[in-house]
Amino acid sequence: MKQEEGLVVKVQDGLAGIKVGRHADCSACGACPSSHHVMVEAVNRIGAKPGQRVRFAMQEAHVLTGAFVVFVLPLLAAAVGAVLGWQLAIGVGGEFSFWAEFGAGFFFVLSLLAIKLFDRQVAKKQGMKPVILEILED
Repeated sequence: MKQEEGLVVKVQDGLAGIKVGRHADCSACGACPSSHHVMVEAVNRIGAKPGQRVRFAMQEAHVLTGAFVVFVLPLLAAAVGAVLGWQLAIGVGGEFSFWAEFGAGFFFVLSLLAIKLFDRQVAKKQGMKPVILEILED
């Protein structure tokens, strides 16, 4: 389990919104919307309240799955689309580069839709969310 610390900013329905400072794992990524802080939604089984610093844990398998879906899946989809577009051009006698680019773009967009669906499914699952382990200070 990967453990992090952050500040609880809101609590609602057994979940806590935690403001987390960026760390070494995030420095080269740039995928998060903020350059200094990231908001994480974690399961709040211990009753943390806004203003408290907490330690929470994330399953590394979930982090790796998310990273694969967000970063690798679109590249693989574009590559598959380019190959399929190339094969389509051979079959219909069209221009190879146009169909390869069209296939890559089409499959890339499909992968973005798949990522959006994946995100919605993960957001609904309590087991995929980080869990607050302890309250560090009030």
